[in-house]
Amino acid sequence: MSPVSQSANGAVVTCKIVPSASKSEIAEMGEGGLRVRIAAPPVDGKANKELTRFFSKLFGVSKSAVQIIKGESNKNKTVLIAGLGADEATRILKSGAK
Repeated sequence: MSPVSQSANGAVVTCKIVPSASKSEIAEMGEGGLRVRIAAPPVDGKANKELTRFFSKLFGVSKSAVQIIKGESNKNKTVLIAGLGADEATRILKSGAK
């Protein structure tokens, strides 16, 4: 199952976050889904802010185009990348995965 789907507003990315990593990066993309390491602790929304910053840079969109739509206080998150197609998002994630 792909961690990326299409919505009317853009690409929807489902991922598991690993906070407090040494750097923000795509850790894994495969059968188990998408895992993203985030270089911020899960305190006071810092990990969510870093995820938004990291995804905006990775996908080449503004921070306002990246919206956490599910899982604000959970490691499992659903993120909308507004204005981006699912195929393009998948291609970018695969090129950024280890």
